[in-house]
Amino acid sequence: MRILVLGGGGREHAIVKALARSPQSPELFCAPGNPGIALDAGCLPDLDPCDVDAVVEAAREHAIDLVAVGPEAPLVAGVVDGLREAGISAFGPSRGAARLEGSKTFAKEAMQEAGIPTAAYTVVRNREQALDGLSRASYPTVLKADGLAAGKGVLICKNEAEAREAVEIFFTEQRFGRTEVVLEDFLEGEELSLLALCDGERAVPLAPAQDYKRIGDGDEGPNTGGMGSYSPVATISDDRLAELSALVHQPIVDLMKRRDTPFHGVLYAGLMMTSDGPKVLEYNTRFGDPETQAVLPRLETDLVELFAKACVTGGLIDCEVEFSEDWAVTVVLASAGYPESSSKGDVITGLEEAARSAEVVHAGTAEVDGKIVTAGGRVLNLTGLGPDPASARRCAYDAAAAVKFEGRQMRNDIAEREVRRAGQDPLPARTAQP
Repeated sequence: MRILVLGGGGREHAIVKALARSPQSPELFCAPGNPGIALDAGCLPDLDPCDVDAVVEAAREHAIDLVAVGPEAPLVAGVVDGLREAGISAFGPSRGAARLEGSKTFAKEAMQEAGIPTAAYTVVRNREQALDGLSRASYPTVLKADGLAAGKGVLICKNEAEAREAVEIFFTEQRFGRTEVVLEDFLEGEELSLLALCDGERAVPLAPAQDYKRIGDGDEGPNTGGMGSYSPVATISDDRLAELSALVHQPIVDLMKRRDTPFHGVLYAGLMMTSDGPKVLEYNTRFGDPETQAVLPRLETDLVELFAKACVTGGLIDCEVEFSEDWAVTVVLASAGYPESSSKGDVITGLEEAARSAEVVHAGTAEVDGKIVTAGGRVLNLTGLGPDPASARRCAYDAAAAVKFEGRQMRNDIAEREVRRAGQDPLPARTAQP
């Protein structure tokens, strides 16, 4: 089987590695890929995943049997629609179904219609409406760009002064382009990431994970695309996972089917476990990043088979998805200046040593004159595996200690809460660079 993965980040590298573990031994391609992915798949560096015609042409040229779409932008651009029209199997939702991620307003309205618990909200379309809404808001409050913003379009404001600054960012500076803004109540609790494979009729949950969005320890600083994750989550049993998926995944799959935009692929639900019960923060229509890096190394079921079944309506009926008992902890190393800016071209060392402790996934790297350098943003994902959270965490941070590049950023508290829950000692992370 010949499979093309679209994308070039950490999520896509994790997907490629998981596909490579399949007993079917597929021939793998990735577009555009990155230097790490190039070690595991043939890369097509000049192929734009959002250019639907070019993707279809490349799939035909390389006799691709299945295209797996990693990032959200190609989904919103309709690449799955183009591939299916050309008779090529594609893992991912159609453009219509991908609106669940492409538009926060659309997602909120869908949640309301499907009876999904979520934060109360209003939609504001200009600066004046936004300022008027702030006068009635309670604080903290949350403002979200309606469209795609690479995980950075959510601003949590502690008071009205910060909220007014956010309004200027959205409507005067237009940092995220011309966009509507969702103004919603702030939810408190512990976050939880739930992913489910969907075949247009049924949602099959994957192992739960927890993501860390803020740049700094203790959830301080601005939001990022994600600075680390771990799986499983001790408080979520198999029975509880099934209950949550029935609450937040299946009703959306049912709704999209009724609307004649059946959902195929991965449906990601970001939850806040509040004192009033679980509430959905957002939906993504693809694998989460970096949750994928913690979930897929634990997967024991053949991912090639799962992707193929999800492409067929009803293909996942009676499907069992098995995970190992191991814990996985993923630590993200980010470039200097992230998330406000990104340093590029900084030489990275220690990758071979890091690979002795953890799975090394390239997210934002490039190759220059035979050396691996930073390409901005989140640079590397290091996933440690172990029989308990403490050992998995130790492996991830041992790997992190081996990797060096100028201005490296990381969080030191990934999975610390799970280590404490297990009654283990959260040994100090070896994070210092000489």
